[in-house]
Amino acid sequence: MPGDVVIEDQGLAKPATVLIRKISDAVGGIAQPYQIVRVAKAEAEADRIRTESEIELEDLRLRAANRFVEEETRKQLNMESITRKALPHLADDASPEDMEDDWITNFFDKSRLVSDDEMQELWSQVLAGEANAPGTFSRKTINILNDMEKGDAELFQSLCSYHWIIDGKGSIVVFLEDGGVTPVYFQNEIYFGSLADLESFGLISQALMGIERNSLPNRFLASHFGRSVEIVLTEGADSRLPVGIVNLTKSGKELSAVCDLNPPEDFFEFICAKWEQYPHMESLRIL
Repeated sequence: MPGDVVIEDQGLAKPATVLIRKISDAVGGIAQPYQIVRVAKAEAEADRIRTESEIELEDLRLRAANRFVEEETRKQLNMESITRKALPHLADDASPEDMEDDWITNFFDKSRLVSDDEMQELWSQVLAGEANAPGTFSRKTINILNDMEKGDAELFQSLCSYHWIIDGKGSIVVFLEDGGVTPVYFQNEIYFGSLADLESFGLISQALMGIERNSLPNRFLASHFGRSVEIVLTEGADSRLPVGIVNLTKSGKELSAVCDLNPPEDFFEFICAKWEQYPHMESLRIL
């Protein structure tokens, strides 16, 4: 059983203290808000000392005991760090009391091995997102995140930066040209091969014949990182707009909600020029 994570509750808002107690109940003392002394390593060390006093451990067994203590301590520190980093992301109306114990157990079973600071931040936002709205992140999404290396996560975040809001609904807009090596995408390592990697994780699906947004009004707005265009389609034409070749899966949509996004250079202009060539485009006006 893991030791207690030290997280003082002084000054914490109610959702934070409730989340800490919820985690403690689900995982067996992983976070106790009223304790101020880490006991994980101390308890393991005490067990080793008691064992040594009862019998003389062979050198191999002693090294194994020390290794176990160090490994469990690292896992404990990782879980503490992720929990702490989640607290600032909690909403005032978060409902961590409604989180499922099995979800929490699975989450920490996977995240306890994560020591990279940036990956811990991603995991912490998933934890906070689930506390804010229980049921937001599926077990499948947690397992996918567990399978991803840091580079995979960075690639997915880069892909999500190619996001547009079209008539109020989000779409990842990817048009690959020139054999798949298109500068505005390639600058962030987006090409057919990298998309195939993300597809293998179950985060996206590709439709090389192209994807269109259907049932659009003849006049609507599209925006990317605060920059907007007004699009007017030809009257009487099919109300649709091409958006490239990438769709986010359910897990991809869940994970995209906590990605740290930055607008790709020249992407807004690239897509505007691409859409202006659409046969049913009557006008495209940058606002």
